[in-house]
Amino acid sequence: MRLSPHHDGAARRLPSARRRVTAAVALCVAGLVLSGPATAVPERAAAAPAAGLPYQDASLPVPDRVNDLLSRMTLDDKLGQMTQIEKDSLLPQSDLAAYRIGSVLSGGDSTVSPNNAQTWADTYDSLQRTALTTPLGIPMIYGIDAVHGHNAVRGATLYPHNIGLGATRDPALVQRIGRAVAEEISGTGIDWDFAPCLCVARDDRWGRTYESYGESPELPSAMTTFVTGLQGDTLGAAPASVLATAKHYLGDGGTTAGVDQGDTELSEAELRAIHLPPFKEAVRRGAGSVMLSYSRWNGVRSHANKYLVTDVLKGELGFTGFVVSDWAAVDQLDGQSGFTGAEISTAVNAGVDMVMVPHDYKKFLGLLRGEVTAGRIPQARIDDANRRVLTKKFQLGLFDHPLTDRSFTGTVGSAAHRSLARQAVRESQVLLKNDGGVLPLAKSARLFVAGKSADDIGNQSGGWTVGWQGRGGPVTDGTTVLQGIRAAVTDPSRVTYDRYGNGIDSRYTAAVAVVGETPYAEGRGDRPDGLGLDQEDLGTLARLKASGVPVVVVLVSGRPLDVTAQLPDWKALLAAWLPGTEGAGVADVLFGDHAPTGKLPMSWMRGASQEPVNDGDGKTPLFPYGYGLTYDDAPEPTPTPAPTPTPTPSPGACTATFRTTSSWQGGHQAEVTVENTGSGALTGWSVDWDLAGATVTSLWNGTLTTAQGRATVRNAAFNGALSPGARATFGFTATGTAGTPSPHCAGT
Repeated sequence: MRLSPHHDGAARRLPSARRRVTAAVALCVAGLVLSGPATAVPERAAAAPAAGLPYQDASLPVPDRVNDLLSRMTLDDKLGQMTQIEKDSLLPQSDLAAYRIGSVLSGGDSTVSPNNAQTWADTYDSLQRTALTTPLGIPMIYGIDAVHGHNAVRGATLYPHNIGLGATRDPALVQRIGRAVAEEISGTGIDWDFAPCLCVARDDRWGRTYESYGESPELPSAMTTFVTGLQGDTLGAAPASVLATAKHYLGDGGTTAGVDQGDTELSEAELRAIHLPPFKEAVRRGAGSVMLSYSRWNGVRSHANKYLVTDVLKGELGFTGFVVSDWAAVDQLDGQSGFTGAEISTAVNAGVDMVMVPHDYKKFLGLLRGEVTAGRIPQARIDDANRRVLTKKFQLGLFDHPLTDRSFTGTVGSAAHRSLARQAVRESQVLLKNDGGVLPLAKSARLFVAGKSADDIGNQSGGWTVGWQGRGGPVTDGTTVLQGIRAAVTDPSRVTYDRYGNGIDSRYTAAVAVVGETPYAEGRGDRPDGLGLDQEDLGTLARLKASGVPVVVVLVSGRPLDVTAQLPDWKALLAAWLPGTEGAGVADVLFGDHAPTGKLPMSWMRGASQEPVNDGDGKTPLFPYGYGLTYDDAPEPTPTPAPTPTPTPSPGACTATFRTTSSWQGGHQAEVTVENTGSGALTGWSVDWDLAGATVTSLWNGTLTTAQGRATVRNAAFNGALSPGARATFGFTATGTAGTPSPHCAGT
């Protein structure tokens, strides 16, 4: 919900007719304020409209308002709506109105001073007021990469990056995070989030691996609940509804050798099977925008691929939102620096509705206008792009309440959101090794903590943290892992910290080494030459090992790392991913306040030379996709000869227990636990049940088939083998009500 430009928060409670009058008066005033638009753009602007025009009437259906507004727009009005520019390139700010710019963004390093929620909201409102001074008073829409929280804003709550959220296997949690992020974004005025990233990362050498929820299409598909969290069930129907962006379409996680902006060399069948399903699910959830990928599919850039953008996305999948380019991506089509008319017509005709310029907007608009007037871009394509963009602006309520709703400004970094983030951190931890049950640690233990990421909130948050590439150090507010450890123990004086491991001796119960990667984003994060630990980490670990104290490694990283050679030296290994600002969530697991429940969203390589390694490709990873221990897991005892013959085991017996984990209007999420109740080991299992009219929309940790109104799920490659008494789980989301199905289990 937005506030009227000339009223305070009380305006939200005025009758709708009063609000419409207020908006109309603002437009009349705007016509007097605007000076000189005719000289700023090639085409003379229309006169200011009278109050109470149909597109200003909030009681009319959105399509009617769009049609009326389109009929009043000049060509330059329309071209401006297709243009998105970086905030800091606006010189002067009045260009926003003079060139009829439809959208502003803040890139990864774009900020405000001082960097806090209030200043961001003030900046947004200033820009929006400028946008409203055009004769038609069309509001701008403001985009930002809030990819793990509102990460451009110092003090915002930062959640685990997507790879960690994928490890939670908890779509309902991800939806709650989406809602919390939407509230913090709304509190700064911004109305459009360039998230979620739905890439299916297939090669860990890729520097954007941490932006992926997982290597199998089922996992990112399940996590499209983030779209619903941002937008709500219906875009704009409730306060703090923020436009979501499904990105990057299509196949950016499948490039050869994991090269950023590389070539995804796959058949169409493989592209559809691996990379398309998450976008299909995002479209089903009503994602308002889709951002294209820099990458190519078999040599053709996504921004020039009319088949993928117009035929598949808009046609086959029925996407009704708008398509936005990535940062200056249209300028890359010919491989030369600087926009050309040919690049622009190629991208727009392929289906790009809004171009992220982001700087040279005057040249871009001139070239775009030339392509239209020359007939190389049809007027119908311009109108279609505008219809898509304007529809979302109307649905968001920007025409009726264009300014920041300050009731959400106080949610930025709130205690409730930090508590949610801490829950996400502890659910994302994946326990990979726990020899001798060294974890959980006793809170009374004498502990030595070391490692460059133990007391560094910048390192633990990773890239896209108050800056594009991120950086180490106290870049924002939060709790480091070391602070979380000290807060968890009974006596903080029994915790010693040295970054490099100096001073450790045999007096300590255990050494906790928090090591791994330092922050990076795309480009800088590509690691084609290896994925091992750096020399500082190796030196720290060597000093800890030499002490003879049991070593517990907490690995802070945006992907699996090559640790096979060092793993025998460690008693325990906990994959913490990039947890964000709430490092206490890591301590929650280390001390057993919460047992680890995370499961690997990626296959863990035996070595970098094994890449790419993915579930089902026939390779044997160090730890398979879906692997994860918990504290009640223990190695089976070594068998001893029985004094008398034992009965022949009877494999094949299993039970399946159905549990509804969450529900909403028109859908639900469920978890099914399979238990081997026989006396022999299972090599596989299947579960079937009556759907009772429901339709499964996404499934993880298994393979689904449906026939004659029944669903059958067979085990995945990593969870089919069950010893007697062992359990495995799979989960799914579905339409309709959950009911109380009675699943049938069969083992092999």
